[in-house]
Amino acid sequence: MSFKNLLKILFHFFLFLWLTLLTQIGGLIYILSRSLISTKKKKHLIKRFSIFVLLYVTSTFLIVPSIAPFFGRVKIEDSHNLTTHNFVTKLCNRNYVTPKLHDVLTNVSLKVNKEYPDIKVMYLDANFPFFDGFPLLPHLSHNDGKKIDISFVYEDDRGKITNLKPSNSGYGIFEEPKSGEANQTKKCKENGYWQYDFTKYFTFGNPYKNLKISEKATKTIIHIILKNNNVNKLFIEPHLKIRLNLKDKRIRFHGCQAVRHDDHIHFQIQ
Repeated sequence: MSFKNLLKILFHFFLFLWLTLLTQIGGLIYILSRSLISTKKKKHLIKRFSIFVLLYVTSTFLIVPSIAPFFGRVKIEDSHNLTTHNFVTKLCNRNYVTPKLHDVLTNVSLKVNKEYPDIKVMYLDANFPFFDGFPLLPHLSHNDGKKIDISFVYEDDRGKITNLKPSNSGYGIFEEPKSGEANQTKKCKENGYWQYDFTKYFTFGNPYKNLKISEKATKTIIHIILKNNNVNKLFIEPHLKIRLNLKDKRIRFHGCQAVRHDDHIHFQIQ
């Protein structure tokens, strides 16, 4: 085997791996699209790319939602109370949960709407549609349909709460500890956990720099989540737990092996 052919094999392997880790189904569709178009055909690269896009979009939005229930997952149904922060979450099949968690989300969104009629509950990463144990990177535990990340509620410089978020991805713009508050990030990084704040590199833009966390509205959402007896854990950074005066024993520290949680709320059900 020539070195050039080896590089081609490695390229296709890593592209397959990346698409699989990012979307769960992308790697398989990549292989299928390559097998359908021969290299002997004119403009085969363009044709393969077109077939890939067609198959991927069709699978993601028409086929996968119908198959996922056989694996105990359902697609999160958006409403005027509940929606994803970023369309990429849907495009990458990261918007699946168990029916039980879907009921919890719906219930939470309805109760939040009663408190704040103009505010939507916005979810970030949930889970992939198939197979327990399949990793949803970079998360350590979003692998069984029972976990989800929820965005904080923010307010502008006039103190008005808004559905806008400071980060395009929903991650990476942190509510830093104030003077005198515990700095868990510093502690974790001093102990060798270099990855603890690496999501700061994955904001994909910071379009609303004037926004800051609405402590009152975010605390209200957390209380509403925890009123549901199906919820057994909620992760938020320790300094925010203290600042927001949150006492529930289900609010845990996620550990230095994870990433910091002062840019979102993680909760999960039993």
